[in-house]
Amino acid sequence: MSSKVISTIRAREIFDSRGNPTVEVDLTTADGHMFRASVPSGASTGIYEACELRDKGPTYMGKGVSKAVNNVNEKISAAICGMDCTAQLEIDEAMKTLDGTANKTNLGANAILGVSLAVARAGAAAKGVPLYQHFADLAGCNQLVLPVPSFNVINGGSHAGNRLAFQEFMIMPVGAETFKEAMQIGSECYHHLNKVIKAKYGQDACNVGDEGGFAPNIQNNQEGVELLIEAIAKAGHTGKVVISMDVAASEFYKDGQYDLDFKNEESGGASVMSGEALGDLFYKLTQDFPIVSIEDPFDQDDWESWQKFTAKCDGKIQVVGDDLTVTNIERIKKAADTKSCSALLLKVNQIGTVSESIAAVKLAKQSGWGVMTSHRSGETEDNYIADLAVGLCTGQIKTGAPCRSERLSKYNQLLRIEEELGDKAVYAGSTYKTPAW
Repeated sequence: MSSKVISTIRAREIFDSRGNPTVEVDLTTADGHMFRASVPSGASTGIYEACELRDKGPTYMGKGVSKAVNNVNEKISAAICGMDCTAQLEIDEAMKTLDGTANKTNLGANAILGVSLAVARAGAAAKGVPLYQHFADLAGCNQLVLPVPSFNVINGGSHAGNRLAFQEFMIMPVGAETFKEAMQIGSECYHHLNKVIKAKYGQDACNVGDEGGFAPNIQNNQEGVELLIEAIAKAGHTGKVVISMDVAASEFYKDGQYDLDFKNEESGGASVMSGEALGDLFYKLTQDFPIVSIEDPFDQDDWESWQKFTAKCDGKIQVVGDDLTVTNIERIKKAADTKSCSALLLKVNQIGTVSESIAAVKLAKQSGWGVMTSHRSGETEDNYIADLAVGLCTGQIKTGAPCRSERLSKYNQLLRIEEELGDKAVYAGSTYKTPAW
């Protein structure tokens, strides 16, 4: 076991998977053990997310993070060194107090989160337990569950250069018996999808987006789903795999309308529709295809459309809040009270601390929601969300396609965890919405 006393904290600027600067933090305990964490960054970000502090200067096109790094090295370090690394809530609260704003705009959520994650790793080592068990202990969760992966295999929206409006088309191997089998199914479907796309659209269409998914040059969102159905069938996994989507509708919402051809400057408005019409389109897709989960179907402020669609789905389809809820307790409360969605997308960097993320998951579960742990489009090799998904028993995780090492680092960690748990390993499977409630 490691010492509990935090001795030094040091941050630096590193690069994420999209080549942009981000924050990495090294925390050293009194006995000389070092614990490292790095912070991801999103492309399609909700306007209510905690502040990601960027330099906005001449370097890196304004995206440098030297201010956040300096805040760790000069301010946070002075406040946190000497504290007990197992006291996660106390440390997170101390950083929030030091920042003094509701949205972490002074120190930056990226500065605070880097420290919060490093503290969690140090805390696990001080207790002599794996990180996933430490997360479970912090949350008071007495069961460990391997999540169903939601593989993002076709990219559109802000993640790709094609004309697809919907951002992510995903496959979920709910019929697998183990996480290892889920990875096999996901990998086989992914490679068959590659062949299907190559045959229909040519080799160039097999280039991958930020999260490892393919970006064929199609506009019709239904065609994207049909490609998945064909690939699943060719892989021999029909019946074991269902489909989820991340619409990221805030990206194409303007003046109270939704433009499904928003990336085409010459569209002329032919694909613009109301929230109600868009909801009808989603509902028809769920009737025609095995779609079980839709994330961000409407804009983050279009509460009326969210409420109507969630009521229409009546629990049969999981309606996931991302930009709507931004892992924020107050927005989760409002969404729960107004019955605006039925699941939370957990993104730790949206809120900025481990403790607040745990509180968000608890509230979501108390509200009867599902929870899907999520990466960001700008990722690092840090794989903490794998441990988080298991420890908080979220039942679902999305961290890209089974492609690109920054995505696979999370899936590979889940394979290790399943192996380590041995006979005690439980795969969420068909119970992904309500595992160990």
